[in-house]
Amino acid sequence: MKILIADKFPSAGVDALTSMGCDVTVNPDLKDESLVAAVRDSAADVLVVRSTKVTEPMLEAGSLQLVVRAGAGYNTIDVKAASARGIYVSNCPGKNSVAVAELAFGLLLAIDRRIPDNVADIRAGSWNKKEYGKAQGLLGRTLGLIGVGKIGQEMIVRAKAFGMPVVAWSRKLTDARASELGICRANSPVEVARAADVLSLHIALNAETRGLVGTDVFEAMKPGAILLNTSRAEVVDQAALEAAIDEKGIRAGLDVFEGEPATATGECSVPLAVRPGVYVTHHIGASTDQAQAAIADETVRIVRVFKETGVVPNVVNLAVRTHATHLLTVRHRDRVGVLAHVLGALRAAGINVQEMENAVFDGGGAAIARIQIDQSPSTEVLDTVRENEHVLATEVIELK
Repeated sequence: MKILIADKFPSAGVDALTSMGCDVTVNPDLKDESLVAAVRDSAADVLVVRSTKVTEPMLEAGSLQLVVRAGAGYNTIDVKAASARGIYVSNCPGKNSVAVAELAFGLLLAIDRRIPDNVADIRAGSWNKKEYGKAQGLLGRTLGLIGVGKIGQEMIVRAKAFGMPVVAWSRKLTDARASELGICRANSPVEVARAADVLSLHIALNAETRGLVGTDVFEAMKPGAILLNTSRAEVVDQAALEAAIDEKGIRAGLDVFEGEPATATGECSVPLAVRPGVYVTHHIGASTDQAQAAIADETVRIVRVFKETGVVPNVVNLAVRTHATHLLTVRHRDRVGVLAHVLGALRAAGINVQEMENAVFDGGGAAIARIQIDQSPSTEVLDTVRENEHVLATEVIELK
């Protein structure tokens, strides 16, 4: 199996892939047209990326079977184009949760105590203890979470250690689950914003979350409250954030922001960063040695399972529900050609197979095929299936 790694990746992970018998090529500088050429020329089966964008031309260039995002999200990959070509897309959710939560709390402490400004003044030879001795502190202040996935849950653990009550919202959060986590469930992002002294965002970017934190959320926030965004820049309405900073004194800690550079180094202009009370970091939430080692281990696991079984862990682009309307079960003797006969009968009738599995009974004498199909087979089709001497029984179930 040929692996192309088009981003920085721990050497231990490369060694693990090589030891599995994979042919591994590593070039973290591949981008755009150079990556298209590399996919084509390497004949790679698997492409591994972190922040590098994977576009339709890249997916069409070679013979990729799998794209692994060595990280929690996958919004940098053209999943629709991958699905159209039958290319699996997988990721490594939860492996950077602690690292992101640590940075979020680092930003929170930095904002509350103005640590970067303290340090900058000292380095510049300025002493102003009277000014920097002012801070609210975190004990008893309410942390509001939008998103209660693995990172959000790590935030809850740390909030409790700081003595901060937590109020949270997510589409999947129930009262029972909130009780298990020891937090209060809100009915909407606006309700979280209204209750929180600190609002922290931990949601994936999709059509439903793009711009989710907008004018209504900022209007509900308390004057001087803190916004933390270590998820995706696009979940926040940039204009609404700027207005809230200017008009309500909202402070912000941002690891992601509009216009973020795509390169690892270089010049950048971030107008938000010059505003008082706003601290911007370099999209480094997952960039700890611990997190990168865990992500590399998960990437290796994904490739190993795929190589050995054909199954892709953490796959994100298989249909949750297909167009299947009926389930055809065929009990049969485990003989060569039986399934070919069944599928031939379906094909002749213009019936499309959506999903299929064939389980062999203990002893290997018989098996049962479960075939999801897009229409009900006629009596004639079933009679044709049963013409094979090794077919024992058939049944059709309408899927609800």
